[in-house]
Amino acid sequence: MIIEETYLKGCFVITPKVFEDERGYFFESFNKRIFESQTGIKSNFVQDNQSKSLKGVLRGLHFQKGKHAQAKLVQVLKGKVLDVCVDIRKDSSTFGKHVSLILDDKEKKQLFVPKGFAHGFVVLEDDTIFSYKCDNFYNKESEGGIIFHDKDLNIDWNFPNDELIISEKDLILPTFKALGLQ
Repeated sequence: MIIEETYLKGCFVITPKVFEDERGYFFESFNKRIFESQTGIKSNFVQDNQSKSLKGVLRGLHFQKGKHAQAKLVQVLKGKVLDVCVDIRKDSSTFGKHVSLILDDKEKKQLFVPKGFAHGFVVLEDDTIFSYKCDNFYNKESEGGIIFHDKDLNIDWNFPNDELIISEKDLILPTFKALGLQ
């Protein structure tokens, strides 16, 4: 397992060692001991979520606030996404910056998204199954979000806007500035 920190402090890309043969493959998708020793982050995942989506579905940018903030370990079980996380920690040197990467079922990379980040993804293949582990339970009253096409964040979703499939809820999310995060 290779764990590499992105330029956003606390945000890690995890590349598992995959063992393949004529029968298929095997890999360790998470190892608490290795993760904690290489990142210094104590993990205690309490909730697992999955979504299945059509090509063009954009989910995000979402986060949980306050005591209900969540760190997530995300991966694609089937298909392919462009995954994006935005640093919304006011005291961070990378506040307002984002990182994006392709997650798919071929490379089996994962992204650890720390607390204090907004997260979203756009689906690049039909019937993509996306999985994430969370270190805190979902709390509806603590949910927040940022509109996907925020001009200040300037995220390149690498997908035509007129072909995106976005929920009504995500279409009315506020801008980064409107949240008063700056």
